[in-house]
Amino acid sequence: MSLKKEIFYKEYTNRENEILRAPYNPELEFYSVIKSGNIKKTRELCKEPLHTKEGLGILSNNPLQNLKYHFTITTAMVARYCIEGGMSLSEAYGRSDFYILKVDNYKSMEEISALHAIMCEDYARHMKNLRRKKVCSIHVAKCIDYIYEHLHTRITVEQLAELTGISPSYLSRLFKKETGHSISEYVQSCKIETAQNMLIYSEHSPAQIAAILAFPSQSYFNEVFKKRTGLTPLKYRSLNFRSTEL
Repeated sequence: MSLKKEIFYKEYTNRENEILRAPYNPELEFYSVIKSGNIKKTRELCKEPLHTKEGLGILSNNPLQNLKYHFTITTAMVARYCIEGGMSLSEAYGRSDFYILKVDNYKSMEEISALHAIMCEDYARHMKNLRRKKVCSIHVAKCIDYIYEHLHTRITVEQLAELTGISPSYLSRLFKKETGHSISEYVQSCKIETAQNMLIYSEHSPAQIAAILAFPSQSYFNEVFKKRTGLTPLKYRSLNFRSTEL
């Protein structure tokens, strides 16, 4: 991967999430990462303690209470996004109730920030497990984890076969049987889903996104994107930029 492409990718995956003043206008990329079940990215986004982040609005004149309010808003939004991603209502709201009640007794900002990171990773881990429950074998589960963590590279059947220790032909048949898609179709679908998020939540151009996600050319990216979404990348952005159904 070229240095320029790596820089673009890291900028996208590591961009600071900012929790803004209103619960319905957050940094939506943050919630989408948790919804996708990407534990690694969730950890990266939670490296900066919640209480040191810029952009936290004043919801209470008491700094500790103010942080608790923001924690509650974040937890509620994470729950809603995970419901959208397939988590059951009882599971999502049960978790949010647990964390919101827990934070109510905390006496320091450091404790709240630590719980915030734990809460986010807990939801992300559950979403990852939901994704993996759709498959039966450890081989396909390994492939899916690898695909989600390496969307910025060119992923081949041979690479995945080496990863799992089985032949490419057997892996291809197994993957299609368990997911309903060929490996190439699955990889392409994941990349287009990520491209959709990038068009909505980042300011990267379609050319940059094509490079970040290791498409061979921008024209091919545009072609695949339109085939899967019915829209060109620019049209998709114009209709959806920084919007959400929630």
